[in-house]
Amino acid sequence: MVTLQQVEELRKYANITFNEAKEALEETNGDILQAIINLEKKGRIKAPKDGGFYSSKDSYENSQNSDDIGNVHQEFYDESGTSFSEILNKIISFSKRAFDKGNRNNFEVIKDGKRIMSIPVTILVILIIFTFWITIPIMIIGLFMGYRYAFTGPELGKETVNRAMDSVSSAAENLKKEFKGDKNND
Repeated sequence: MVTLQQVEELRKYANITFNEAKEALEETNGDILQAIINLEKKGRIKAPKDGGFYSSKDSYENSQNSDDIGNVHQEFYDESGTSFSEILNKIISFSKRAFDKGNRNNFEVIKDGKRIMSIPVTILVILIIFTFWITIPIMIIGLFMGYRYAFTGPELGKETVNRAMDSVSSAAENLKKEFKGDKNND
């Protein structure tokens, strides 16, 4: 049953006549959203400017094969109309790019100008995520023992990144010198 409120709501939204709104709602048994979709398909109203997504294929198949539940295909969408599989594909694509960049760039440990160790950034990130209570203290202790850290590679081998790493190493060296100086004065 179509109510007067539904007809008025559709009429205001779609900017159509009362009779057009009533007919559209009667075709869809009072479903305003389906009425809007049908009006868009017929060209009576324009689709939203910023896009949108709808599909009546599944609802048509469901009405034809209501007894056959095994053939029903349903996709989940977020507010922007993006399906779950599209979101999952974006996450997987981002992870692949990050993994590739992590493997192209290296984290180096340097002592007295000689490279002691070089590992891919991906391994460093995994170590920090899963064993941060061991990795971070070891890196801090290494700073006070005269080790320096640097990044090499196309994305992280930039001068600004390594300058920041050098300033941390210099700060640790200055703190170590201050501590030794205070200890000698006592």
